[in-house]
Amino acid sequence: MGPDHPECPERLAAIEDRLRITGLLDFMQQVQAPAAETAQLLRVHDRAYVERVLHADTSAGPVQHDADTVQSEHSLEAALHAAGAGVKAVELVMEGRVGLAFCAVRPPGHHAERAQAMGFCFFNNIAVAAAHALERGLQRVAILDFDLHYGNGTADIFAGDDRVWLYSTYQHPLYPYWTGAPHAANLVDDPLRPYSGSAEFRKAVLEHWLPALQAQKPEMILVSAGFDAHADDPLGDLKLGYDDYRWIAAQIQQVAEAHSGGRVVAMLEGGYDLHALARSVEQFLQPFLGGGLPA
Repeated sequence: MGPDHPECPERLAAIEDRLRITGLLDFMQQVQAPAAETAQLLRVHDRAYVERVLHADTSAGPVQHDADTVQSEHSLEAALHAAGAGVKAVELVMEGRVGLAFCAVRPPGHHAERAQAMGFCFFNNIAVAAAHALERGLQRVAILDFDLHYGNGTADIFAGDDRVWLYSTYQHPLYPYWTGAPHAANLVDDPLRPYSGSAEFRKAVLEHWLPALQAQKPEMILVSAGFDAHADDPLGDLKLGYDDYRWIAAQIQQVAEAHSGGRVVAMLEGGYDLHALARSVEQFLQPFLGGGLPA
């Protein structure tokens, strides 16, 4: 994305370093993400758009897809493997080889619409994963998105599809300035005002997400795990703390155990303060690694 861009390679290095220092990596199996197949991308993206990204000519320099999303000579390989990680993760949990698969990938995906790159995102990684779960025969999939920014791409792809429900908390007003889709009952939107903090975030989850999840009874839970709502992140003002990520993970784990056979796939989205990102991921993973329920 260029020098000094917040969506930088150091994000993944910071996460891995933190998990290694804390010893959590010893309890995790690391799997290399395969590249997504074109057919898997076409389940959620228009063919013309996929072809545009696959065949973008970067030989003379980066290709600008929108104001925030630049494709360099190495972007395609990274984007294909990021999307492929979701497919591999769904396979792992469907086969019962793992309960949680956490995909530490970049570029992120939840802003990528059916026919448009947006917000650092080329392919919608979480949507590709959800479509693969449906292809494997599941009928009820939940996508939980607690990123600072609304996952407009995921909403664009699945609005009105009763097989996939999207549950979102996000700062509003803020990019991408989502105004809602009243016709789509499968979008559970909880916009939060700047400086809402922990109390409003948890209230949204307890009063809106959990009752709807209990009614949906998802067979698999997918998570757009963005950590840019943390108080130290430079891009927003929701002011969440580390305990909030441990808390939301515990809520997800409980729902997954009750309705989804414990099957959870989480994919990294935002999070741009390296220290806060790494510690937030650590806290999010704790309940799934036997860390117990937070207060």
